Amino acid sequence: MSGFLPMSVEELNRLGISQPDFILVTGDAYVDHPSFGAAIIGRVLQSRGYSVAIISQPAWDSTAEFEVFGRPRLAFLVTAGNIDSMVNHYTSAKKRRSDDAYTEGGVAGKRPDRATIVYCNRIKQAFKRVPVIIGGIEASLRRFAHYDYWSDSVKNSILIDSGADILVYSMGERAIVEIADRLANGEHIDDIKDVRGTCVSVSNIDDIDRIELPGVDIVRADKRKYAETFAIQQREQDSVRGKTLAQKHGKVYVLQNKPAAPLSTEELDAVYDLPYMRLPHPRYKKHIPAIDEIQFSLTSCRGCFGGCTFCALTMHQGKMISSRSHESLVNEAKLLTKIDGFKGYIHDVGGPTANFRRNACDKQSIYGVCPDKSCLGFSPCRNLVVDHSDYIELLRKLRKISGVKKVFIRSGIRYDYAMYDKSDAFMREIIKYHVSGQLKVAPEHVSDKVLKLMDKPSSELYERFVQKYLALNKSLGMNQYIVPYLMSSHPGSDLNAAIELAQYLKSHNLHIEQVQDFYPTPSTSSTCMYYTGLDPKTMKVVYVPRSAHEKALQRALIQYYFPQNYKLVSEALRTAGRDDLIGFGKNALIPPYVRQPKKPDKANAKPNERNSHPSRTTGKQTPISKKSKQHSTKK
Repeated sequence: MSGFLPMSVEELNRLGISQPDFILVTGDAYVDHPSFGAAIIGRVLQSRGYSVAIISQPAWDSTAEFEVFGRPRLAFLVTAGNIDSMVNHYTSAKKRRSDDAYTEGGVAGKRPDRATIVYCNRIKQAFKRVPVIIGGIEASLRRFAHYDYWSDSVKNSILIDSGADILVYSMGERAIVEIADRLANGEHIDDIKDVRGTCVSVSNIDDIDRIELPGVDIVRADKRKYAETFAIQQREQDSVRGKTLAQKHGKVYVLQNKPAAPLSTEELDAVYDLPYMRLPHPRYKKHIPAIDEIQFSLTSCRGCFGGCTFCALTMHQGKMISSRSHESLVNEAKLLTKIDGFKGYIHDVGGPTANFRRNACDKQSIYGVCPDKSCLGFSPCRNLVVDHSDYIELLRKLRKISGVKKVFIRSGIRYDYAMYDKSDAFMREIIKYHVSGQLKVAPEHVSDKVLKLMDKPSSELYERFVQKYLALNKSLGMNQYIVPYLMSSHPGSDLNAAIELAQYLKSHNLHIEQVQDFYPTPSTSSTCMYYTGLDPKTMKVVYVPRSAHEKALQRALIQYYFPQNYKLVSEALRTAGRDDLIGFGKNALIPPYVRQPKKPDKANAKPNERNSHPSRTTGKQTPISKKSKQHSTKK
């Protein structure tokens, strides 16, 4: 099974295959690496004896490139790629992006908007009654009627609009193997309606044990119903206690079967131990930027019980943690040391959250995730089990591998989880061995009313973390910074909250280079708040900054020190009745006059939009004078 999955008829012929079992159509360039969903699904099917051909970023103005391999023996598989195609194409201000990290040469325009729907339509044009199965994050997060930020409307389930036969949601290895086996055994695609981790359309639900959600027409007309429906969807995304859900779309129902159980350690190891080439297919002559960070990184876990409301992981990967064995990760690390270009640095050992290697509590595997409680949130659950010992042991093993100079953690740690650890061992370990001068963490905001809506810990806990981090650095004779991720214009953030954040930055002499507004992506609680003005957890009214101008005011407040932001900051302060922050006093944000604007800072030229996590701000803290400070041990 060595070599790449075939991308041409010639490659298929060399393998002695006249008709592939599956043809996988992807909106990304084909990189045979386990950080790419298409590569994982292709390799998993191949490991079960099925042949898979790849059609990458086909031209969608005709059916020609969809017909290159002919009709598959079993089915077409369709994914928009690693990122929702609309997030990939547009900034949070709905401006078209000029680049695409998942495309050869980094150029934009190689996939259509709403790629899953467009690809399915072309396939259905080319081949009548061919089975089509959709998956990936775009399909997964649009499986119910959902608010679509780019059209500012409630869209149908993507299963309906694409015309696909089956939608595989969440992590799809187990589901796709079951579907493949049933198709191979002669079962018709129309009869495969009960696979866990899938959505299908049915005409009648009378004999199905299910929760019936308000239909698409109802949630489209009533925002309160939309919020109530979303809350039910979120509560039932649990493989232990989750129930089958049904939502009417016209004359049919979209039926979500119960979530699939997370892969066991042995199953996850098997997925990552498959013979990936870890390179782009040789047909590509130009660089594919997305490979830069992942080529020498290790995925150690899946799932996240952090529960941030602006993050879609709860709906996509779930809250239960699947973790790989030390043996599997050590073997992969040894493999990395033999790849051309490896310079001794493992870029990351993590997942959605690097320091989650076990479930939040011991009850989850038996009773499932609590439907109405947060494991961490603003304050932690009393049943939370905090244990970093396994992760520490893993990192120590990786550091000892011959050829490895340094092991970094770049996927981010939950600082609140680290703070709840009664031992300092984990923080000492990462400070001493695994920080590349800067530790990136995500406080997101400092206003507690906003943090509660984000389901993030209090600002007081973040401040204690900063002080502890600095103290431990000092005790270890090190001088390393904290780089905070911050977000502007999240639901609940009014001008007073934005001013509170600006005052915090001022008091700590922190200067954030790049700021991103909240991005309402499909199937997050925060997006539900943005659309409905209601918190789906409590059904209480939430303030939502909607206009481009107010978003500009809030973003400018975070960067109050840039002269070009003076007018916006002044307007924001006067509108909020905070003239006391205009002057020459110690606490003033701006002086009472307009300074001559300097040439715009390159870092402030546009919001940071290239982060694969579309709902976060990335920024590097940089002083603008010798007296200005970062969160460092010099403080």
